[in-house]
Amino acid sequence: MARGVAGAVAEVLAWWAGLTAVWTVLISRADTLELAVGAGAALLAACAARGARRAADR
Repeated sequence: MARGVAGAVAEVLAWWAGLTAVWTVLISRADTLELAVGAGAALLAACAARGARRAADR
């Protein structure tokens, strides 16, 4: 079970890092609030991407 949890965390972390990087590149002004909002939105999108991938595997 721990291996499954570690894999899930690694997948969400990879999605989050990629999506945060895209957000950072696309914004025009990188202040603290913009980065925080982008990181939060990327976390939600990463969780949705994992759920969508798991649903597609079934």
